Amino acid sequence: MTSQERRRIVVAMSGGVDSSVAAALLVRQGHQVIGMMLRLWSEADNGQGPANRCCTLDAQYVAQRVADILEIPFHLVNVAERFRREVVAYFIAEYAAGRTPNPCILCNQRIRFGWLLNRALALGADYLATGHYARIRHEGGTYRLLRGVDRPKDQSYALYRLDQHALAHTLFPVGSYTKARVRQMAREMGLPVAERAESQDLCFVADGDYRRFLQRQAPETIRPGPIRDLAGRVLGEHRGLPFYTVGQRKGLGLTARPGRPGEAPQPLYVVALDPAENALIVGPAEALRRRTCRATQVHWIRGQAPEAPFRAQAQIRYRAPETPVTVIPFPDGDVEVRFDEPQRGVTPGQSIVFYRDDEVLGGGIITH
Repeated sequence: MTSQERRRIVVAMSGGVDSSVAAALLVRQGHQVIGMMLRLWSEADNGQGPANRCCTLDAQYVAQRVADILEIPFHLVNVAERFRREVVAYFIAEYAAGRTPNPCILCNQRIRFGWLLNRALALGADYLATGHYARIRHEGGTYRLLRGVDRPKDQSYALYRLDQHALAHTLFPVGSYTKARVRQMAREMGLPVAERAESQDLCFVADGDYRRFLQRQAPETIRPGPIRDLAGRVLGEHRGLPFYTVGQRKGLGLTARPGRPGEAPQPLYVVALDPAENALIVGPAEALRRRTCRATQVHWIRGQAPEAPFRAQAQIRYRAPETPVTVIPFPDGDVEVRFDEPQRGVTPGQSIVFYRDDEVLGGGIITH
């Protein structure tokens, strides 16, 4: 899309500074902009808690104010049931299976750049725009997903499941700016969002306490069981596997493991969760370090899986630093990842995302 072409563009508005500035930039470029806000499921829908943090009444009010200032239409679209069925249910099922999920990645794939994008196109829009800090480049007939210019705010990790169709119809207007510059533009434009706080992960967990959420929404996932060391010895009892994650030290209720004669005791960490036995496995810090992992449900941005091993940089969590790896594809679509340096905190259920320079190659879900 060139700046001279006037397009119809749906902007996913949240009432935050990023999506508001994204909409304003597109209006300034002369496009026909339509604001849409997704009304997502929250515990309030069951009468058990406050609203989803992404779509509170205050956020709706602010998004409407921004739309009024920009003189664009604004629509609140209810996708609560779809969100509950496709994202919240996945979140609960993953914890029940002893894994630590990242529901934001699935929400981006299924809700924002799945359902909402398709709705925008059905309404005759050419593009869906969001306030994500990422970039898209079209080269040689292929759409490439790139990191945002502001590396500390980069959100490309959470977008690695977008396909060529989604990228062809998506715009990230603030991806080439820093967060500081976006806030400055909001002030210059007179938008009432310049100082609004950052949005939070786990928007449907109103207080941020996912353990409390699981206890209330899925009590069957909370079952006490044995805490075992690497040799299989029972050291105590855990409160329920969802209360723990790989690398955790606090909350185990265990004293440190005795060291060798003359050495200080070694602290114990969660090394693995065993849902088949409902057991929590603990060990010393060195037991957390992994040289390899396997990933499944692997998605490649360019649409074609590599046939041979290749070198890349990888992130094993949203805010984890990059680390050099060798990626080995398997015929079944899974990959084995070999880390140049052993990594701590490789967690089943989390995504591992592969990069070459600023380009997202793809990624998958860590299995073991």
